[in-house]
Amino acid sequence: MDVLIKIKDREGVVHELQAPTDMAMNIMELCKAYELPVEGTCGGMAMCASCQCYVLNDVSLPEKGDDEEAMLSEAFYVKSNSRLGCQIPITEDLDGLELELAPEN
Repeated sequence: MDVLIKIKDREGVVHELQAPTDMAMNIMELCKAYELPVEGTCGGMAMCASCQCYVLNDVSLPEKGDDEEAMLSEAFYVKSNSRLGCQIPITEDLDGLELELAPEN
């Protein structure tokens, strides 16, 4: 099954992405698959914040882990709705999720 995830890039363009729930992907990997400008330089280990995004709507997301909290406490442009894309696995719960990519550091 696929879910629909909307991601606004840094130019303000909204991309409607079909995200498979059966491939154990996360939001960072989804962005890379669609060639959105997300580096993911640490490979999804919550160590670089290059996949930071802002959650724009109320969708059930997994709680932030300690590694994600620590990285966001040191990152730039952090807001109350900041998450690391690599820490959000794609599940059926994410259908309709709307995100905006944070500015590059």
